[in-house]
Amino acid sequence: MAEKRRIVVKVGTSTLTNDNGSVNLKIMDKLTQVLSEIESGGDEVILVSSGAISVGVSKMRLAARPKEIRMKQACAAVGQCELMHLYDKFFSEYGHLTAQILLTGEDVLTEEKKQNLKNTFSALLENRIIPIVNENDSVSYAQIETAKKVFGDNDTLSALVAVLVGADRLIILSDIEGLYSGDPRGGAPVTLIHRVEKIDDRIRSLVGGAGTERGRGGMATKLEAAEIVTEKGIPMHILLGSDPTLIYDALEGREVGTLFSAR
Repeated sequence: MAEKRRIVVKVGTSTLTNDNGSVNLKIMDKLTQVLSEIESGGDEVILVSSGAISVGVSKMRLAARPKEIRMKQACAAVGQCELMHLYDKFFSEYGHLTAQILLTGEDVLTEEKKQNLKNTFSALLENRIIPIVNENDSVSYAQIETAKKVFGDNDTLSALVAVLVGADRLIILSDIEGLYSGDPRGGAPVTLIHRVEKIDDRIRSLVGGAGTERGRGGMATKLEAAEIVTEKGIPMHILLGSDPTLIYDALEGREVGTLFSAR
């Protein structure tokens, strides 16, 4: 019998939503199906999901993403309800229960709170419940707006969660296939780097800045996440989020996306 693995999967806003900010139901359905099958196969799954603010903007029928922090936090509160409603609906169709965990920077920096979080994750996973994690944007504004950030974005959050729970692997679903030898959107020929053994200055020089308009993370934040987890002995994969079935390939050791080897 194969040994049980603990897997953290992060899905970004640009993967999870359409251009107008509404949830891409086709992607969400396929993602929940894949994660349900992995959990049913004996592994433990934790999902870190972005998208609350973008979904809230769409749900509230706002013309554009607001600039005021209080309005962004209102959008996050509305959007998080919608996200969890849909996740609960889709996962239940595949026979799985879900739980919501919303975090602020204080939760992962305070030792007592960290231990309480570990206990909560442990209890949920023991009962075969899939935790769905996001930053508590309606309370914390660090991720939304400020330069002094704990998480920075949900790439970093997923890395900190992976370390907290002692994950065996972190998988980040992105709007591009992985780390390239140059900017894949720039027009010049580039190649996909399938494996990174060590994150050095050459690798750091390959990443750009922010991601899409709806998402807050780019390849730079994914590289930061990789540095956090690989230092703790946890490998990390970047995969194309529009095809969640690639998660199967990654877990079976096939060459897909970009794998950052554990150090």
